[in-house]
Parts: sequence; structure tokens; C-alpha cells
Amino acid sequence: MSPLESPSPIRLLLCDDHAVVRAGLRALLASTDGFEVVGEAGSGEEALALAARVRPDVVLMDLQLGGGMDGVTATRQLTSAPAPAPTPGGAEGSSTPGPRVLVLTMFDTDADITRAIEAGATGYLLKAERPEELFAAIRDAAAGRTALSAPVADRVLAQMRSPRPVLTERERDILRQLGLGLGNREIARALFISETTVKTHLGRIYGKLGVDTRAAAVAVAGERRLLLP
Repeated sequence: MSPLESPSPIRLLLCDDHAVVRAGLRALLASTDGFEVVGEAGSGEEALALAARVRPDVVLMDLQLGGGMDGVTATRQLTSAPAPAPTPGGAEGSSTPGPRVLVLTMFDTDADITRAIEAGATGYLLKAERPEELFAAIRDAAAGRTALSAPVADRVLAQMRSPRPVLTERERDILRQLGLGLGNREIARALFISETTVKTHLGRIYGKLGVDTRAAAVAVAGERRLLLP
């Protein structure tokens, strides 16, 4: 590149199920040199299809996408399989690396962060960040550097420094029942305990795993292999 040539803009694909959010991001990114929004998706399935067609450098990925594929699953698929590079004449040639995925979300629970990073996300940014932080994170992600919001980085470090959660046998029993999709009343009947006791144990489980939903508790338990003998 000669000194007079400017670098190519970072090609971005926006994935968020709220059209207003996508419009705001597009306008924000258009206000700064160095970025080009090449596509918008309202679902994980649409993001996969668009990414294969427009070949973005970075995908800005929300985690909660309504029905269908969530952001974590879409991230895993985007980062796990390289896309075939086009050749002259339109035929597919050798594979090229897939896009970097920068999570942009409102959620910062330990479970969400862990699942996104393990799925291959290059960075994890909160929507409350200032525009300058978003721009810097996109540039870092495009270059293959990890980009984390300060609160997210703090949580990641805390997870690394803290010991593995220790669940009691009763808590493990309840988690297994959760994994089967049982409700509190069904769990109480299966384990011969009261619903109040089930709720008490669930509160302790959530606290130990750093989650606030039943699905997240099951996901974290599986990822950390907490239910193995």
C-alpha cells in the first residue's frame, strides 16, 4: 500500500433481532471512518446465510435473538467452519478463515460470558459502552485481538481465580432433574422433598454458578462438568 492509499475499511455484519438497534449501530458506524456495514441480520440463521455471502471481517453478535438459533450457537457455527474462497469464474476455491465474532449484548452473567467465549467469540462487549470503546473493540477483533468490556474482564478474571463450585449431592440431584426439563413440583415429587426446599436449593445453585435462570444453570453445569461422578 502506498502512503497515499487508505487501508480497506473493516467489513461488518450486524446481528440483532431489534431493527432499531441495528439502525442505531449502522448510523453510529457510518459516522466514523474505517468501517463498512455490509449486511444486517435479525436472527442467527440469517447471520449464517449472510456471512457466507458477504464475507464480513467482523460480526457484531447479540446473544438473545428471540426464537430460533441463539447468538452463541450462531457464533459457534461462524467460527468453527472456514468459508470457501471464491475463485475467478465463480467456482469455490480453497477455504478462508471465517469472520471474527464480537458479542455485543446487554447480558454479562458468568454463564453468558463463558458460553460465548467457548463458542469462539473474539470479544465480548456490553451495549452500555461508549462509542469509542466499541470502535476500539471492533478494530481489536478484526486484528484477532481479544476485546472485553472492563466489567466482563473482571468477571473472567474472577472466574479464573475462584475455585470450582462445589455442589452438594442434593444440589447435583436437582440439577439433573432440571436437565430433564422438570418443574419444581415434579422435582419435589421425584426427590421426595417439598417445593420450598427445591426453591431454596435452586437459589443456592444459582449463586454458586453465577446464573439466574434454570437453562443457564444446566448449561454451566454441563460446560464445567459438574455432574460427572
